[in-house]
Amino acid sequence: LPFSIPCSLIQPVTPELLVSPSSQDGDLGSECPEDRGNWTGRLDFLLSCIGYCVGLGNVWRFPYRAYTNGGGAFLVPYFIMLAICGIPIFFMELSLGQFSSLGPLAVWKISPLFKGVGMGTILIVSLVAIYYNMIIAYVLFYLFASLTSDLPWQHCGNWWNTDLCLDHHVIKAGNTTFPVNITNTVSPSEEYWSRYVLHIQGSSGIGDPGRIRWNLCLCLLLSWTIVYLCILKGVKSSGKVVYFTATFPYLILVMLLIRGVTLEGAWKGIQFYLTPQFDHLLSSKVWIEAALQIFYSLGVGFGGLLTFASYNTFHQNIYRDTFIVTLGNAITSILAGFAIFSVLGYMSQELGVPVNQVAKAGPGLAFVVYPQAMTMLPLSPFWSFLFFFMLLTLGLDSQFAFMETIVTAVTDEFPYYLRPKKASFSAVICVALFLMGLILTTEGGMYWLVLLDDYSAGFGLMVVVITTCLVVTRVYGMKRFCRDIHMMLGFKPGAYFRACWMVLSPATMMALLVYNIVKYQPSEYGSYRFPVWAEVLGILMGVLSCLMIPVGMVVAVFQEEGTLWERVRQASRPTMDWGPSLEENRTGMYVASLAGSQSPKPLMVHMRKYGGITSYENTAIEVDREIEEEEESMM
Repeated sequence: LPFSIPCSLIQPVTPELLVSPSSQDGDLGSECPEDRGNWTGRLDFLLSCIGYCVGLGNVWRFPYRAYTNGGGAFLVPYFIMLAICGIPIFFMELSLGQFSSLGPLAVWKISPLFKGVGMGTILIVSLVAIYYNMIIAYVLFYLFASLTSDLPWQHCGNWWNTDLCLDHHVIKAGNTTFPVNITNTVSPSEEYWSRYVLHIQGSSGIGDPGRIRWNLCLCLLLSWTIVYLCILKGVKSSGKVVYFTATFPYLILVMLLIRGVTLEGAWKGIQFYLTPQFDHLLSSKVWIEAALQIFYSLGVGFGGLLTFASYNTFHQNIYRDTFIVTLGNAITSILAGFAIFSVLGYMSQELGVPVNQVAKAGPGLAFVVYPQAMTMLPLSPFWSFLFFFMLLTLGLDSQFAFMETIVTAVTDEFPYYLRPKKASFSAVICVALFLMGLILTTEGGMYWLVLLDDYSAGFGLMVVVITTCLVVTRVYGMKRFCRDIHMMLGFKPGAYFRACWMVLSPATMMALLVYNIVKYQPSEYGSYRFPVWAEVLGILMGVLSCLMIPVGMVVAVFQEEGTLWERVRQASRPTMDWGPSLEENRTGMYVASLAGSQSPKPLMVHMRKYGGITSYENTAIEVDREIEEEEESMM
């Protein structure tokens, strides 16, 4: 056969009256791939999406971006960009996954010419999964270090400390008796992070990784073991784990928030975080920063949303879920800002310095500033443990999604061979990524992590999302895509979604891409500047994911027949088996593509077989009528 047929479609799909004698002879159903499976609980999908989107970036990037880009005024461009870019692209990815029940590679049956987009996605996700789990390993390291009565980064005087180390207790005492000069000094938490955890003094730069830090290596092994055990049975196991990992961070966040706002000086930090500076709205940088925050916070383009949606039932209300997850993600980011800056306000008052001197973003906040703030609180090990446990659960959810995306994408391509051995295949992927991540556990590992963070999911990810948006709306066709959603949900997307998909979303993302290229800045870590070869390596990481698109085009064209133009046209059309995976959901024009269907009115045959007309089959009748009217108008 010129196309693959899902196992559910191999069984007779038309009434016996319409099946020819020859079609009854062959036993086509002798070798069926194992079933993909579905979510087993009603909330599995929703909680998995919330856990995937609400990650480390909500805690360590959003609050910092907000205060540096206009404080409370930043929320204006943030919610506008959420409406233009975030919600529409989020809904598009969920729709593609749920309609086809396919992963990020196989979903390109929608237009095989662009299968390279899926290949680029898998490359990006694999690179991100390598360094993201290293961050989880750092969190585990600090989590274990918090299981003590006296936090190890609380005081100077340890073997890893230098003469520049200055304890905050000394600063506080000095503020009341005599002034202490804190310039050119380093906090105990900063030296603990750089000189003990990373032992970065053992490396001279990215070209000199130094020795493996075996305590970090064991933490990385533990984090990969946890991830593997949680995705062992695919969505059936990870879907249950998220009931804890997606909800427990909110409990801890509320506890940290309540503790934070009751501290002396907390209002100073909150005021610094939210005081609106509306003059910032005239700067294009603020709008670009808002769009970037939305883009990476929701995780669009990584394939995780599409993968999760592919395990849904065909009529799951993803329209409702889209608004729950995207708005919930935004509210979580804002709440995290209150929890972080209330503590930073207290810390600035304790040290007698302005808030902007203690505020940082990224690992600097999670592993230096906030741990230092914890040492100033009563029961500091308890609050430290809670904070890092929250980071652990936030990180694991996102890592589950990355791994499920990779495993699902490959197993959907080879369902006969890999689906029955999914647990073993998952183990192979985890081991391979663990081995590739070993360089991150060396003394110079942080330099490699920064390089991966800056380039693995930069402009390459934007190219992937822009191409996806343009292919769905221009190549596959906006009208046809809206019909598919109509068949699935019972209603068509409104003018808002169509306008965003056609113009606003791709135009905004193109502006982001151009801005990132024009405003390109070489990577750096503290005062260290990366050498030219490292910059070239990073750029190649981003370019490689983009190159997957033309490579996929060449492969697709060579697989077709005819002239070059005929090959391109044929490769850009959906495959014969594109559509819902289950026979009972293939109503309307999709019934005609089923093997053995010989009826001129396939929809009526479908209704006769499955008994009566459901509300969704009424939708299919409307879709059929629209198609007939279009054909008549064209004639």
